[in-house]
Amino acid sequence: MKTRKKSSQLAQPLPEVTISDFDGTRYLHLGTPWVQGSMRIKKPFDIDLEYVQRMMAWLLLMDWATVPERRAMQLGLGAAAATKFCAQKLGMASTTAIELNPQVITVCRQWFKLPADSDKLQVVLGDAGVEIQKSQYLQTVDALQVDLYDHEAAAPVLDSPDFYHHCRNLLTEDGCMTVNLFGRTNSFARSLAHIQEAFGPEAVWRFAATKEGNTVVLAQRSASRPSRELLSQRADLVQQQTGLPALKWLKVFKPVQPTLD
Repeated sequence: MKTRKKSSQLAQPLPEVTISDFDGTRYLHLGTPWVQGSMRIKKPFDIDLEYVQRMMAWLLLMDWATVPERRAMQLGLGAAAATKFCAQKLGMASTTAIELNPQVITVCRQWFKLPADSDKLQVVLGDAGVEIQKSQYLQTVDALQVDLYDHEAAAPVLDSPDFYHHCRNLLTEDGCMTVNLFGRTNSFARSLAHIQEAFGPEAVWRFAATKEGNTVVLAQRSASRPSRELLSQRADLVQQQTGLPALKWLKVFKPVQPTLD
């Protein structure tokens, strides 16, 4: 779960960023024991956490051959797992991460192998809710990954219908948004309803919850329903090319509103 404060909370102190190492894995924390991200020290460009792996499910809805031409954006940097994966492992044309806490960026560069900015990678210090409304980003993002939690990890801190409308406006015609919905409050149903309101009910997919309680939801700018055969073919290719457990995803990933036969 990654960190973000609402625009009205920008004046409040940001939590202190700390790290811990255990059994070959490095963890990022925001002043609490809650894990905000992790990295296997010997495999720094792989994705360690299961829910972050699932946030790559947009790969199932796009032609693999087009991935190097695609543009990705992450709202909330966390331990930079998604950012590094898109930039380094997938070799995408552009990867942009937006992060509010400058300490998070510094720690990711020093301790989580986040590369320096380049023509293909940019880490922007700013409020995601404000940044995504800038005209330079509109309709340019193919894969938007949203993981916006504060140090209390109670519920997404940017979670309104208006916020998800702005997210949809970022996407290209066949672009996808994936969102981590997790919290110690019963916020999932509300969040899902807000996403459906912004994207349309037929454009939304979801995973079953992980054992830790993270539920990843995917929303398409333009709704589609690939056949099971096509999804299986793509999952097999994604798994071969990236090592992600994409074939297992198909058992727990489905449209929120099934197609009527």
